[in-house]
Amino acid sequence: MLIGAYVNVVLLLLTLVMEVIVVCFLLSTLGRLPYQLEIAMLAIFSLICLYGTLASLANSIFRKELLPLGPPLLKATQEKADKTPPPPPCSIATSRKTSGLLSISKLLDAGGVCGVPTDTVYALAASCKHPQAIEKIYNIKDRPQEKPICICISNLEQLSTAKPPFSPLLWEFMRNVYPGGISCIVKKGEWLNKLGVGPAYDRVGTKESIMIRVPDHTVTAHLCNMTGPLAITSANPSGEPDSTHHDMVITRLGHKISGVLCDGESNEAVGSTVVNCLKIDEGTITIIREGCFPAAQVRHIFEKVKNSME
Repeated sequence: MLIGAYVNVVLLLLTLVMEVIVVCFLLSTLGRLPYQLEIAMLAIFSLICLYGTLASLANSIFRKELLPLGPPLLKATQEKADKTPPPPPCSIATSRKTSGLLSISKLLDAGGVCGVPTDTVYALAASCKHPQAIEKIYNIKDRPQEKPICICISNLEQLSTAKPPFSPLLWEFMRNVYPGGISCIVKKGEWLNKLGVGPAYDRVGTKESIMIRVPDHTVTAHLCNMTGPLAITSANPSGEPDSTHHDMVITRLGHKISGVLCDGESNEAVGSTVVNCLKIDEGTITIIREGCFPAAQVRHIFEKVKNSME
C-alpha cells in the first residue's frame, strides 16, 4: 500500500482493496464473513482493475492522460535530491548571450584558461597577455613542451595592422584561405609585439616560426576582439580525441580550467589543416597535418594564387 501511495491513486486503491480481500478470505475460512460482503469486495476489485487497465492502455497509446490515474499521495524526497544536478566544476557561459562572452573574456584577461568554440573543434584558450596561463595549458593537457601552441586572431585586418613583412604571395594566399579551418605557419618577428602577442612571444610557436588561426566563427572572432590575440590548442587531454561538444570539455577538463563557453555541437569533428608557409616565396607550401580543410583543395588554392601573380 505504501508503494501505491508513491505512484497514483488507482494503484493505492487497488492495493487497499486487495488487502481487504485477503482479510475477507481469512474471515470466510472461519465462517464469519457475510457472502454479500465478499461479493461486493470482489466486484469493487474487478472494477478498479478494469479501470486501471483501460486508463493505462489509453494513456500509453495516445501518449497523454485521457483517463486520470490520480497523483501520487506521497512524494519521494530522496528522488528529488537525486535529480538535483551537481554544481559545474568551472564557470559555465553560453555563447548566445553577450554576458556569456563578457564573463569568459574577463576570466581570460585575469589569466585563466577557458574552453571555447571554434570553426572546427573546441579549443583551450589563454590570453597572450598572460604567458603563465599558456604554461597552464601544457599542464592541463599534459602536452609535451616541444609541441608549439598557435595564436588565434579575429580577422586578417587585425594582422595587417601589425605590418608583418609578408610577401604579396603570402598575403594573397591568406586572403583566399582566411577565415577558415586552416592554420598557417609563418616567420616570427617584431610585428608580433604590435599584434599584441608581446608578453607571450617566447611561449607561442617556436623560436623561428608562429602558427596563425583565423577561425570562421562569429563567437570566436568577437572573443578575440575583446581580449586580443589568444593562444589556443585543442581542448582535449594530449593523445585523446578532440572535443566536439562543450559537455566533453566540461567532463574531461572542467576541473582544471576556469570556464567554458558553451556553443553546442562543434562544426567539425577534426581540427584545422596545418600549412607550412615558411618557403612560400620559393613557390612551395607543405601540408603538416590534414584536418577539416582538404589538402588537395589547399594546394589548388595555392597554385591558383601563385599563377595569378606571375
